Amino acid sequence: MAVHTKHPVAARPGPPVREKTGHLLLRAWCIFVLASMLAGVAWVHVLGDAGAGVLMISAGVLSLTAWVAIRPPFQWRRLPWFAVAYVAWAALSVAWSAWIGTTVLTWLLLALTTLQGLFVGAMLTWREIVRAVASALKWVLGLSLLFELAVSLFVQGPLLPGFVLPDPNVDYDPIVYWSRDNLFDGGRLQGLMGNANLLGPVALLGIIVFAIRFAARAPRRVLLIGWIALAAFLYVRAASATAFLAGALALIVLVTVLLMRRTRRPGERTRWYIAYAVIAIGGAVSLWVFRDVLFRAVGRESDLTGRQGIWQAVLERANERPLVGWGFATPWLPSEPLFDRWIVDHGETVMQAHNMWLDVYLQLGIIGVVIFAAALLAFIWRAWFFAVDRPRWDLRADRPYSPLTLLPTLVGAILLVQGVAESTPLLMWGWMFLVMLGGKIKQAPHVGVGPTERSLAIERGELMLDTVRSDNPRPRGPVSAPVGAVPTDAVSDSAASTPAPGTAAPDIDAKPAP
Repeated sequence: MAVHTKHPVAARPGPPVREKTGHLLLRAWCIFVLASMLAGVAWVHVLGDAGAGVLMISAGVLSLTAWVAIRPPFQWRRLPWFAVAYVAWAALSVAWSAWIGTTVLTWLLLALTTLQGLFVGAMLTWREIVRAVASALKWVLGLSLLFELAVSLFVQGPLLPGFVLPDPNVDYDPIVYWSRDNLFDGGRLQGLMGNANLLGPVALLGIIVFAIRFAARAPRRVLLIGWIALAAFLYVRAASATAFLAGALALIVLVTVLLMRRTRRPGERTRWYIAYAVIAIGGAVSLWVFRDVLFRAVGRESDLTGRQGIWQAVLERANERPLVGWGFATPWLPSEPLFDRWIVDHGETVMQAHNMWLDVYLQLGIIGVVIFAAALLAFIWRAWFFAVDRPRWDLRADRPYSPLTLLPTLVGAILLVQGVAESTPLLMWGWMFLVMLGGKIKQAPHVGVGPTERSLAIERGELMLDTVRSDNPRPRGPVSAPVGAVPTDAVSDSAASTPAPGTAAPDIDAKPAP
């Protein structure tokens, strides 16, 4: 016969769980990697081409070393295989490349960016990824504003890359300036990137990430409001037409996701999909018909500031090798004779096709376009259902949505629009986020649930809510339990990795219950 006791079965009270110093350093390193990718060419402006290259290679070696040393839970069969195939096809293009040296150097940059995306996704949980991206954005946006302020207060004039002051006897084109000293005169801000068209999408991403953190009830929400205001200020002052269109699409996607989450009956989403398809087709036609009026409204020309001429030149060369292309080269290096002075804009050699699809077609041909389209489509497809589907792995269908699931699909919206007028989604933070978020969705399709999410959280000492607490609240007083019974808090690692049927998914973004 079982013997009962009035001693509580709950775990003993103890000090709050603290993260280990090693993990704090690891997360700081991930923030540095993310900030470096978000800053784009800022390192080139500071250190020069050689210095930035050494930094990228050193960072990649350090990340690979940390990955091998830590060996986090990782399912190699769940890699973003289409993205990996694109990297492999780019490597194979060395065999027929017309610019072998450029292909080798730029492919190394692509491989390092891919490695960093997989590294951050493997080392951090969903909660930590969003937190690290927010921290990196704070550094990039905050330093961009401080940089523009320092130029206006101390330099009081334009500044060239490498902190070089312009020669007063030389007539420079504004495109070569790192900063144009526009903070107090209402002109376009360029930030650390030295390009308003690069600052605008990053500022938009900052608005999205900070808002997601605010909705997830992250600590210090008042400060998050301030960061949202700063990101919005830089977003408006960058005055990037591409970023404005990306923001409009991101808003439409957000509203659509929230509407899809409210559906309750089968087939209800189908009507929404049909309605949005009609709206999308009508919007695209209207945008093309009234493009002159719309672009004049944002201070741009109907040819997208000369991009149509660039596209025509790229298309003519790409059609000479339509199947496999001329060889990978993202970005175009001016040191390559075939690129040097090939297309000139404002007296400077153009380093991209200003359209990611044309760039891929030029470099890797139709085969490369198909592979890249598959990688992008796979990411957008998974990101969409990651956002609209309720977390479910058993018969329970009333688990709450997490605001964190909005990030991948909104990033996909930004990349789609940015890729129309820029090639930046093919490198730096655009490609890294595609690999990082796409791979993370495959590794952990539910926030806070699954072997990779739970194992990492438990090993690092993260304070996670009891999976049983939401369904079966524990009484606050002593309860009777058989002597020798296993406390409910003593959950094995295997049980912690997979929630029991009928239990709730831990809301890792909410504050712990008292």
